[in-house]
Amino acid sequence: MPKSRYEMIIYWSEQDQAFIAEVPELAGCTADGATYAEAVAAAEVVINQWIETATELGRPIPQPKGRLVFA
Repeated sequence: MPKSRYEMIIYWSEQDQAFIAEVPELAGCTADGATYAEAVAAAEVVINQWIETATELGRPIPQPKGRLVFA
C-alpha cells in the first residue's frame, strides 16, 4: 500500500489508552493503535478508505498540502 502524503497529527490519548492519528485535510479521518507505528499504519488504511468512499460518492478529494500550520 503506498504511503500517503497527507499530514498526520499523532498523539497519545490517556482516555483511549492508545495513540491517535488524525488526518486534518480529510474530514473525520482518524485512526488509532496500541503503538505509534500501529496508529500510522491504521491511518494509512483509513486514508485509502476515505479516498475510495469519496470517489464512489463523487465528492472532491483534497490534494495533500504537506505540513499545515496551526496557531
